[in-house]
Amino acid sequence: MEILHVTAECYPVAKAGGLGDVAGALPKYQVQLGHIAKLVMPMYRTKFLFQNEFDVVHKGAFNMGPMWFNYTIIKEQTSKLGFDLYLVDINGLLDREQVYGYNDDAERFTAFQIAVVDWVAKWEHKPDVVHVHDYHAGLVPFMMQNCYAYRHLAAIPTVLTIHNAQYQGWMGWDKSSYLPAYDSWQWGKLDWKDSINPLASAVKCAHRVTTVSYSYLEEMRQEANGLEKLFQYEQGKCTGILNGIDDKVWDPAVDTYIDTNYSLKDIDKGKLASKKVLCDEFNLDIEKPLFVFIGRLVGEKAADLLPRAIYDSVYHLEGKMCFLVLGSGDPQVEWELSNLNMPLAGYYNSKIGYNEKLSHQMYAGADFLLMPSRVEPCGLNQMYAMRYGTIPIVRNTGGLKDTVVDIGETGGYGIKFNDAKVWDITYSIHRAMELYADKPKIKGIKKKLMQIDNSWETSAQHYIDLYQSLQ
Repeated sequence: MEILHVTAECYPVAKAGGLGDVAGALPKYQVQLGHIAKLVMPMYRTKFLFQNEFDVVHKGAFNMGPMWFNYTIIKEQTSKLGFDLYLVDINGLLDREQVYGYNDDAERFTAFQIAVVDWVAKWEHKPDVVHVHDYHAGLVPFMMQNCYAYRHLAAIPTVLTIHNAQYQGWMGWDKSSYLPAYDSWQWGKLDWKDSINPLASAVKCAHRVTTVSYSYLEEMRQEANGLEKLFQYEQGKCTGILNGIDDKVWDPAVDTYIDTNYSLKDIDKGKLASKKVLCDEFNLDIEKPLFVFIGRLVGEKAADLLPRAIYDSVYHLEGKMCFLVLGSGDPQVEWELSNLNMPLAGYYNSKIGYNEKLSHQMYAGADFLLMPSRVEPCGLNQMYAMRYGTIPIVRNTGGLKDTVVDIGETGGYGIKFNDAKVWDITYSIHRAMELYADKPKIKGIKKKLMQIDNSWETSAQHYIDLYQSLQ
């Protein structure tokens, strides 16, 4: 079976969040299962582009409203990621360093999708399935089925995976001319609440829709940033497939990002060495439990609650723990977290920004990982943490609900709470402190965490089964 993945991100080419990690792993594991997996994404100006060799495989052109664009498709020569990687170059739109955050993102990703569909339309053979990820590729199923120039692609099954339904790519109808000429009777497949909504369009047009955890699928029927009724209506073609992690990349025994590698047999020694690196760099006490937060500093992650939760915990528990935060996002949250560095010196520190190496070191060296998310479609951080023997403290939502069992339950190995509130976070930290004091118990939990299988093998096969059901 030949699968074409269409995505805005893919690690290590360009990554802004969990989508990049999933897109970088899923096709690789599908290849290992004996299938042909290809991935196409924009050609951002990243280090990966300049450090690798590519071949030009296609050139084309299209108009987007009054604008005319030439595009080029290039292919990485060695398939070093474990699958065929294709990049779409459109000068003036995709030739940027960052993935998102530009005023013309609507134009950028619409043009990217048109180029992809136009390219596939020129293939001598056709893929068995086109798998699109999030709203950045959400218009692809509509164009394949309804644009006059591409209707010969309509028989190809399409699958949409929703990594985060909060982001939908809304565009005003004044931009409808961007799309290639299409059957105007089908305008309703683009529309949601008087806007062109690429994510809603993909839900309507794709043959199957998946979410990245079972619980998130259920939650979207009650809270999906305005798409609740759509998910209720289309529930018959929706299914949850839990994300996995690339356990070859996220393996403390071979991880090149951490200073001291370790495995199950020397977990205590390895984690202590990793913790020392962090404590030395950030002026923290190695004798105290270390709590870390790694991720985007945005409302979805409840990052706005962290400054107060951290301050209250240090104050009420008399500084018996340390905190380290890595992330970027809301400027106000960044400012509040940075402002804690001085008053809580010795107990707390932060690093504002994105740092892949430091994140790996934190997973390895921390005792506990905080994830108080308001919304968490799947969550990968808790799985990374478990792989490194770090205990997750999570809100009981989405994929966190599906992947973490509370220590109060039989066989539990994490700490869960129900509400995204400061009190719930601080109470969970208090529970963690009690656990930390029980050395035999916490040692057993850390060993158990490292043996939990969250790899991609099972999930990759679930996707293959889904594709085959459409043939």
